[in-house]
Amino acid sequence: MDLVPALEEPLKQPLKSVLGPATAKVMAEHLGLHSVGDLLHHYPRRYEERGQLTHLADLPMDEHVTVVAMVADARLHTFASSKAPRGKGQRLEVTITDGSGRLQLVFFGNGVHKPHKELLPGTRAMFAGKVSVFNRRLQLAHPAYELLRGEDPAESVETWAGALIPLYPATAKLESWKIGKAVQTVLPSAQEAIDPLPPTLREGRGLVSLPEALLKIHRPHTKADIAAARDRLKWDEAFVLQVALARRRHTDAQLPAVARRPSSDGLLTAFDDRLPFTLTDGQQKVSKEIFDDLATEHPMHRLLQGEVGSGKTMVALRAMLAVVDAGGQAAMLAPTEVLAQQHHRSITEMMGELAEGGMLGGADHATKVVLLTGSMGTAARRQAMLDLVTGDAGIVIGTHALIEDKVQFHDLGLVVVDEQHRFGVEQRDALRGKGKQPPHLLVMTATPIPRTVAMTVFGDLETSVLDQLPAGRSPIATHVVPAADKPHFLARAWERVREEVGNGHQAYVVCPRIGDEEDDPKKAGKSAEDEAEKRPPLAVLDVADHLAKGPLNGLRVEVLHGRMHPDDKDAVMRRFAAGDTDVLVATTVIEVGVNVPNATAMVIMDADRFGVSQLHQLRGRVGRGSAPGLCLLVTEMPEASAARQRLTAVASTLDGFELSRIDLEQRREGDVLGQAQSGARSSLRVLAVIEDEEIIAEAREEATALVARDPELTDLPGLRTALDALLDEEREQYLEKG
Repeated sequence: MDLVPALEEPLKQPLKSVLGPATAKVMAEHLGLHSVGDLLHHYPRRYEERGQLTHLADLPMDEHVTVVAMVADARLHTFASSKAPRGKGQRLEVTITDGSGRLQLVFFGNGVHKPHKELLPGTRAMFAGKVSVFNRRLQLAHPAYELLRGEDPAESVETWAGALIPLYPATAKLESWKIGKAVQTVLPSAQEAIDPLPPTLREGRGLVSLPEALLKIHRPHTKADIAAARDRLKWDEAFVLQVALARRRHTDAQLPAVARRPSSDGLLTAFDDRLPFTLTDGQQKVSKEIFDDLATEHPMHRLLQGEVGSGKTMVALRAMLAVVDAGGQAAMLAPTEVLAQQHHRSITEMMGELAEGGMLGGADHATKVVLLTGSMGTAARRQAMLDLVTGDAGIVIGTHALIEDKVQFHDLGLVVVDEQHRFGVEQRDALRGKGKQPPHLLVMTATPIPRTVAMTVFGDLETSVLDQLPAGRSPIATHVVPAADKPHFLARAWERVREEVGNGHQAYVVCPRIGDEEDDPKKAGKSAEDEAEKRPPLAVLDVADHLAKGPLNGLRVEVLHGRMHPDDKDAVMRRFAAGDTDVLVATTVIEVGVNVPNATAMVIMDADRFGVSQLHQLRGRVGRGSAPGLCLLVTEMPEASAARQRLTAVASTLDGFELSRIDLEQRREGDVLGQAQSGARSSLRVLAVIEDEEIIAEAREEATALVARDPELTDLPGLRTALDALLDEEREQYLEKG
C-alpha cells in the first residue's frame, strides 16, 4: 500500500476530491472555499435550538435566510392560466410559524407537488430562501426546505447531532443544511489540523486545541461548546494576523535609512517664525513623535490620523521642511489631481517666500515646491522633473504620476501619503524604491479609526492621533431632512441655503452621481433598501439644473465632478474659493481636502447612499471659518430603516471616533479590513474588531514578543502554515493596502 498520499496534509486536500466536482464548484464560485481546511473554517453564522424557534418577526428584507419553523396551514389554489396545461395553474400557499410571527411560503406550477405532499400542518422543517414582500406581507417564494424528522434516529443523530443545529452563511445555490452535510463529511480531518498557537500561550490562557475547537464550532452539544470554540478561534485570527504585522514591522525596522535632523536655524525655524498662530498641544506632541522617528537610522512608518481640519497638513509640512533642512527631499502623494493642486496651493501660500528657492525675492533658506500631475503640459512637466533630479526642488506634491519610472529624485528622504486607503502596496513600494535608501513614510488619514482597527488594519504602522481642533474652528449643526415624509423640510433646506448666501457665505450641494453615465443599475450602487425605490441616485447635472431654474434661481450655481478636464475643475474650484460662485453642486470629489472657509452650508442629497465616514468627511468641508457650519442630510428612506438610523447617528455627534465605532457596529465585520472592495473573503470570521478589543491588544503584545525572540518562527511550523494561508497574494496586498 502506498503511504505517500496519506502523508499529504489532509486540510490541503481539494474539495472536489472529497465532495465531488459539482458541489465543490459551487463552493469555490459562491463561497470562495477550495480546500478541506477552507470548509472547516467556514463557521456557522448562528445556531438553532431544537426547542427554540427562529424569530420570523425579525426577518431582514432581501436577505437570504434560513429559518426553522412549523407548518401551520397549507392550501392549494387553482387559477385560470394560459401558460399551464389544460388552462389551469396551481399555487400552493403554506403558512409557517415559530410562535413569534408567521411567514407565507409560495410554490407555483410544477413545483407544488412535492411540498404539497410533504409540508403538512404540524411538520417541522428548515426553510431557506430570499425574503420579499407581497401584498404587504413577508414571504419566501419557492424556498428550499429540509424536513426535520425526529423519527429516524440514525438520520437525526448523524445529520443533526446534538440539540443545536448550525446555520451556515449560505447562498441561493447552496443551502445551509447542504453545507452542514459537506462539513460532516470533512469533519474527521479536523483531527489533523496543525495548531498555530504556541503551546505556552494556549495553556496560559486556557484555550482548547484547534481540532477540538473545530469540532465544537461545527457540532456543539451545548452553548458552552460554542463559547469555548469561539474563544479559541478568535485568538487564532487575532494572533496570526498580529504575527504577520509584527513580522512586517520587524523587517521594516531592519532596513537602513538616513537619519534626518532639522538644523537649528534652517528652513523649519524660518517657517515657524512666520506662522501667524501657535501650534496646538496636539500638533506639537505629534510633531515630536515624528521628528524622533526621522532622527533614527531606520525608516519611520507612522500613521497620522486626525479629524478633518485638525491641522494634519501643517504637521506633515513641518516634517517635510525638517527633511529638506537635513539635505533631503520630501514627496507628498495625493489621491486626486484636484487635491494635489490644492495641497500645492496651500503649502506655497503657507511658506510664502520660503517656497521661492532660486527665484528673485526668495528667502535665504528657501527651497522650490513643485507640482507633478498627469495632465501637466510637457514643458512644465519637464521643468518639474529637472528640479527633482537636481535637488532644486525640496518638496514635490503630486498624484500617481510621481511613481512613474521616469521620475528621478536627487535624494528622497520622506514620503507623505494623503488618505492611505486610496494607495495600494505597489505604489508605496515603487515610491520607496526612488530613494537611495528607503525613505521615511508618513501616512495621513482623516477617517478616524478606533484603536483596535488601527492595530488590525494599519498594524505595520505606529499611530499618532490629532484629536483637538485648532482655535477658531466653528461648530457644525447637522440635521436629517426626510424629503419623502416631509417635503416642506426640503423646501426649507433651500431657503436656508439662500439665507447663508444672503449673509455673504457659500454652500455645497453633494450628489452621489454625475448624471452623464449610462444608466447601469449596477453602477447606481443599489442596496437592498433601494430596491423598493427603483430610482437611480440623484445626479449632479440634473440637480444643478433643477436648482438653478427653481429653488436657487438667481444664485450663481456651478458644477464640479471627477470627469471634468483637470483645468476646468481647477478653474471651478478657484472661482468658488474666490467667492465668485454661490453654490457648488458636486460629487464626492470635494470629500478630501477642499478648503473654502467662507462655505458654511452643505446639503447632501440621497445622503443614505454614502457611508458614515464619508458623510463625516464631507461635513468637515463647512464651518472651516469663523461662522458656524450647517449640514443637511436629505433622504427619502423611511424612519425605521437602517439607513435612516445611520444618518441620525451622524447628525447626533461630531466625534469622528465615536462615528467610526457606530459605523463598524452597523457594517458587516468583514468590511473592516477593506474586503468589501476586493470581494475576497475577510480573514476575520469570528473576531469582532470592536467587541474583541482586549484580545487584539493582547495578541499584538504576544506577537511582538514572539517575533522579537524568533523572527523566522523556527519552532512553530503550525503558525508558519497559518501565516502562509493568511498571506496568500490577496491578503498580502490587503495588509499592505490597509
